[in-house]
Amino acid sequence: MSQNDPNRGRRGNDGPPDLDEIFRQLNQGLARLLGAKPPAGQPEPAPRSAFRHSAFAVVGVLAALWLGSGFYVVDAKEQGVVLRMGSFSRVTDPGLQWHAPYPFEKVEIVNLTELRSVEVGYRSNAKNKVPEESLMLTADQNIIDVQLSVQYDVKDPKAFLFNNAATDRNANDIVKQATETAIREVVGRNKVDFVLNEGRAQVAAEAQKLIQDVLDRYALGVRIAKVNINAVQPPEQVLAAFDDAVKAGQDKDKLRNEGLAYANDVVPKARGMAARLEQEAEAYQQKVVAQAEGDAARFKQVLSEYNKAPKVMRDRLYLDMMQQVMSATSKVIVDQKGNNSLLYLPLDKLTQVATSAAAPANAVPAAPAATPAPAAPAPRNKNGRDFGRSRDILGGER
Repeated sequence: MSQNDPNRGRRGNDGPPDLDEIFRQLNQGLARLLGAKPPAGQPEPAPRSAFRHSAFAVVGVLAALWLGSGFYVVDAKEQGVVLRMGSFSRVTDPGLQWHAPYPFEKVEIVNLTELRSVEVGYRSNAKNKVPEESLMLTADQNIIDVQLSVQYDVKDPKAFLFNNAATDRNANDIVKQATETAIREVVGRNKVDFVLNEGRAQVAAEAQKLIQDVLDRYALGVRIAKVNINAVQPPEQVLAAFDDAVKAGQDKDKLRNEGLAYANDVVPKARGMAARLEQEAEAYQQKVVAQAEGDAARFKQVLSEYNKAPKVMRDRLYLDMMQQVMSATSKVIVDQKGNNSLLYLPLDKLTQVATSAAAPANAVPAAPAATPAPAAPAPRNKNGRDFGRSRDILGGER
């Protein structure tokens, strides 16, 4: 087969042309179009055959480029959504993929791990407030200013693309509206003190759950990752009054804690003292009852003996009683039978001093007895003798 044979490079009579031949002919055709002459020793091909070969070459190159445009790469954190004639066809996994070239199919790449953020009540920073979004009403009819942000990602790329388009809104607008609805509902169920102080975390958790429920009903295909409550404060017009109220509450807690501390110190002592007094009373009761029972038993014994010998028993009782009485008192014995004068000495005081000196050093001192008034001097007769005082033969007490 010669080089000038028009069928050179074909596989049989009906086979497609060889690619090298097609590119060679394409180059020659472009060269002729640009006015270049064929190489020396090579005859110029017929015009019709050259045009046909050039058309085939151009169509083949364009077809290869068209088919190659269907290749695309999906990253590990992405998924591809293939649309066939504008309708959903399939979801493709990460890796090298191919779809029918335009206009039959096209692909939308959706990032599944990208965190998207929506701000409610402010823009960019807390100073750029949006009052129509941040002012909310609590359960106790108070107005507070709440600023929060919501972070979300995509969990269903098909729903994310098609349901967003069906609502004629982008995902941020839908998430923002759902966030406003949810946070107003949660704040409206709680009181202002709870929202301002200890209830921030609970409010955020309840709002996140409620936002997710709303978006799931819309089948938006997104997942709420986190709800951040950036600022919760009263409106600026009443901020000073709220600060005073908070300070008063803190003072109340402080005083209550001090009262509890004092009560914890006093109440155990009082309970201990009450228990001690109760035990002492029980001991005294047992002592008195036991003594009374002993006295009753002794009296019965004495009565039986008295019935046997009344006179002897009376004398014995009298002597026992006198011994008991006289042993517990100080006594001064004066002999009045002689006519000699007696110089009075405070014998009772001397006896008390001697008794106190003999007492143990660690004994508890008894209460001092009342000092008796000095006795008036007895009248004397002409011989200087004292008139005798009436005393018992056992002596008189001073």
